[in-house]
Amino acid sequence: QVQLVESGGGLVQAGGSLRLSCEASGRSFSGAAMGWFRQPPEKEREFVAASNWGGGTTFYADSVKGRFTISRDNAKNTAYLQMNSLKPEDTAVYYCAARTGALVYTIQGQYEYWGQGTQVTVSS
Repeated sequence: QVQLVESGGGLVQAGGSLRLSCEASGRSFSGAAMGWFRQPPEKEREFVAASNWGGGTTFYADSVKGRFTISRDNAKNTAYLQMNSLKPEDTAVYYCAARTGALVYTIQGQYEYWGQGTQVTVSS
C-alpha cells in the first residue's frame, strides 16, 4: 500500500512562510517524480510545483515562481514545498503527488499516488 502523508499546513499572515512536507511510505520512490498541487476554495485543483528524482529538473506555476521552492530528501522518501511571501490567494488545500515514471509533468492525470491534503490559510 502506497501512502503519501502531507504535513506542515496551517494559518499564517500574508508575507509569512510555511514549509510543507510529504512523506512517502510503502515503497521506494527512487527515480520517481513528485509534485505539489492545490485546490483553492470553490476552484479546481491546480498545479503548483514538480521535481524529478534528483531535483535537477523543476517546474513551477507562474503564480508561485520566485516564492515557492520544491525540494526532496530521497533518503527519507520525503518532498518539501517551501512557501515564502505568502498571499491570501495562496489559500488552498495542498496535495502532494507521486508518479513511478522519471519524467516530470504538470498534469494531474500523470500522477498515480496522492496524499490526503493539508490546509494552508493565509490571512490578509
